[in-house]
Amino acid sequence: MIVCRLAGRSVSRRFLVSRGLASSAAAEKTSLYDFHVANQGKMVNFGGFLLPVQYGDFGIAASHNHTRTKASIFDVSHMLQTYVRGSAAIDCMESISTADIGNLSTGTSTLTVFTNERGGILDDLIITRVSDSVLYVVSNAGCRQQDQDLMSEAVERFRRRGKNVDIEFLEPKDRALLAVQGPEAVKCLQKICDYDLRYLHFMTSTKADVAGIENCRVTRCGYTGEDGVEISIPADRAVHIAETLMNCREGSVKMAGLGARDSLRLEAGLCLYGSDIDQDTTPIEANLAWLVAKRRRTEANFPGAKTIVDQLKNGCVRRRVGIRATSGPPARHGVEIFSEDSEEKIGILTSGCPSPSLGGNVGMGYVKEAFKKTGTKIQLKIRDKFYPAEVAKMPFVPANYYNKPK
Repeated sequence: MIVCRLAGRSVSRRFLVSRGLASSAAAEKTSLYDFHVANQGKMVNFGGFLLPVQYGDFGIAASHNHTRTKASIFDVSHMLQTYVRGSAAIDCMESISTADIGNLSTGTSTLTVFTNERGGILDDLIITRVSDSVLYVVSNAGCRQQDQDLMSEAVERFRRRGKNVDIEFLEPKDRALLAVQGPEAVKCLQKICDYDLRYLHFMTSTKADVAGIENCRVTRCGYTGEDGVEISIPADRAVHIAETLMNCREGSVKMAGLGARDSLRLEAGLCLYGSDIDQDTTPIEANLAWLVAKRRRTEANFPGAKTIVDQLKNGCVRRRVGIRATSGPPARHGVEIFSEDSEEKIGILTSGCPSPSLGGNVGMGYVKEAFKKTGTKIQLKIRDKFYPAEVAKMPFVPANYYNKPK
């Protein structure tokens, strides 16, 4: 679901490339491309799409802080949107993921993962149970072809068995996706939305009219740790909705790019696929055991279940942890992690950046199991020098999700 640098365009581009997320190959444009350019968006190739890192001189840190205090709009139309339909839709998607979709309430969403036969994570995604026979799926742009193949093959397997299921992939030229995030996001959206958003809690979804546009899907979720929504809309009306939101309250809603999106998600302790999780990382190693639903653990009927269930019972050799540096320069992806005495290499950093909210530098990475405890003193090796840090609890910034009262 990106970059994190407090400086300007050239550094942001370099950081994208260093993480393997940008490419010199021809990239697609979302329906908001011209809008981004008109608003001084500094465009880069991310996941095969041209998207803004930031806008004009409004820096990444400023955009980050604006999201934490007011609201920002992120163009996430590059994400793969999919509908799976039919009486066997739930069983079909459960056959390739770790989610308990069967016990989801109608209109409820869940974060889950596709796994391979080794228990590795092929992608992270959100599945919404629209009804008993309709699922709405949002997965990562960088895994688009793989995910399309994976879901299509699952559908075909079920259809060969006489099961009722089909699949529809929504193209970015037809369907846009806007993430509106921050403490004022829903307040502004409510002014142009016909659904009472007080009843739309975190990880729930509904159809609604937005700014006079019918057939929008509004899901209360996001990638920042703040309250907010993702809105799936007809691509040709995306600019209209973005502009309407930006005019909602003077200065409350601004466009934001990949730079702020990455630093926000890192402060929220959320993983970036391809950096923090990948096909060689299991959910248990990634400290995401909660994504493997209780019923699915018992049934053990998803790819890689044997490995994952064994790790749940017996542990694993490494674990994803948060890291707070106590001094030194920002530590980036690939930095080696050592024991406090600098004698033993114990892991590697997968994400890192300066924290605009907290000051200082934060990150996440994998360490040997014996070093996972919060407060454990460690050393980060940056350009052949060692700098002190410690294992920290995530999220670094408390989440502000709009949860249903218990």
